[in-house]
Amino acid sequence: MGSGMWSTDVYTAADRYRRATGKSAFSYSDSGAKVVHPQLDPRGATRESRDSAEHPRSTPVTVLFDVTGSMGHVPRTLQAKLPQLLGLLLRQGYARDPQIMFGAIGDATCDRVPLQVGQFESDNRMDEDLGRIVLEGGGGGQMKESYELALYFMARRTVTDSWEKRGRRGYLFIIGDELAYPAVKAAEVARLIGDDPREDVPVRQIVDEVTRRWDTYYLLPAGSHYSGNRKVLDFWRGLLGQNALELDDLDAVCETIALTVGLGEQAIDLDTGLRDLDRSGSTATRTVSKALARLNGARRTEVADLPATRTTGGGVVRL
Repeated sequence: MGSGMWSTDVYTAADRYRRATGKSAFSYSDSGAKVVHPQLDPRGATRESRDSAEHPRSTPVTVLFDVTGSMGHVPRTLQAKLPQLLGLLLRQGYARDPQIMFGAIGDATCDRVPLQVGQFESDNRMDEDLGRIVLEGGGGGQMKESYELALYFMARRTVTDSWEKRGRRGYLFIIGDELAYPAVKAAEVARLIGDDPREDVPVRQIVDEVTRRWDTYYLLPAGSHYSGNRKVLDFWRGLLGQNALELDDLDAVCETIALTVGLGEQAIDLDTGLRDLDRSGSTATRTVSKALARLNGARRTEVADLPATRTTGGGVVRL
């Protein structure tokens, strides 16, 4: 996967057609679907981000979002702002050959569709993957969702040339507002993914596995049920440190993702990225500035404290 090129013109034409015909961008879910779409089914699947003649230095970016309860509107916001995300990554040169995979997270203890995972795409098929997501809107009601199951998939069921050929991590963004369960349950993995782990995997262990190959972020947006909840934020900061970010406005999520990738690729500094937002007419500058200021400061401190570093294609690696 990951072939082709993104076209805003194609996206706009599809959007106009849907509006003219009264069709939803999420027609699969809005038609009443209650099972995972075959192309997003994680069972027995491996998702690959590969280089090609068309995209010789692929940069994998994964965006997974909670679709339970008050988070059910997140994918609709993402779908509407895809041009802004791709515009910043591509036109501004924040990432070389980005390949984006979307997926959705629910609750494996009670939801019909607790995990949905698309493909890594470079063209408008990423819009099609978003449209196949079931917006279940359920959840368990106990301030927990199965984020750990999604982390397991990312740790053990993804392959990227970025890592295998260049030793460079991809980017993983989880958008949610609740806690993960304490461990990845072996029975849930067997039922939903098809692996056969011998025992449950503590959430700390699976986070360590994921962050070895994925620069991982948790975004807690305003407007969700547990936005601003210190228990949720402290939980994720305990796992991801400064990479657990608060957003004052969900509409800023695409710009936050794009600038975070640009910073990680050392394609921009924060001030440059914020100026790019202003020039593009984005209304997200203030929210993104606030969200990334803490992250940017922590990165500068981390780099300054390193005893020695080397760069690999713009990234900083500990020696």
